[in-house]
Amino acid sequence: MTTAEQIEVVRQYTQSQLANDQTGHGMDHIMRVVKMAKQIAQGEQIDPFLPVVAAYLHDTIDEKLVADVQLAQRHVADFLKKNDFTDEQVKVIMDTISNISFAHTLDGKVNLSKVAQIVRDADWLDAIGAIGIMRAIYYGGAHGEKIYDPAIEPRTNMTREEYRDLSHETIINHFSEKLFHIKDKLFTNTAQRIAEHRQQVMIDYVAEFKAEWHGEQ
Repeated sequence: MTTAEQIEVVRQYTQSQLANDQTGHGMDHIMRVVKMAKQIAQGEQIDPFLPVVAAYLHDTIDEKLVADVQLAQRHVADFLKKNDFTDEQVKVIMDTISNISFAHTLDGKVNLSKVAQIVRDADWLDAIGAIGIMRAIYYGGAHGEKIYDPAIEPRTNMTREEYRDLSHETIINHFSEKLFHIKDKLFTNTAQRIAEHRQQVMIDYVAEFKAEWHGEQ
């Protein structure tokens, strides 16, 4: 099996897992992350094959999206082995997709391979900027979050459990709790350059939102 054929069967696998997603983690998100992972890998002079494969698969085991993470991990690993990925490639891919979520940073520092750094940067870039704003609203709406409440302060120093507890979050607070911090947590120069503009888009949006909310303009 050629690498192009492997990438195609991976794409089909992800399509089968996420085609019906209603939380902002569907195939449109996946394809943007794949494209960005390829761009970052090339900018970092890294073979894009494994970053692209991991980018396709990164949400197929996400604890927000699957009922049993360990079962989903086993399914993905078995799928890769059946499609001519080597043991070392499977290890790199599984280590990548198992450790790049924002929630993992709340447990302490995670040592990531270069492939994982690239895929995490690509994934996190899709959480900021204009599309990031829309995805935050879409995800919050899907989970019944309040849009905004000035009486609810943004949370700081959260544990993973607190981060996952959406009953204490508003959509606008999510920017202060997570999205505004992403730019400074990116690994690669390529991603950092892209993030500069996207960061300002979010800052301007939240400022405008709060001004309109309070009837100031």
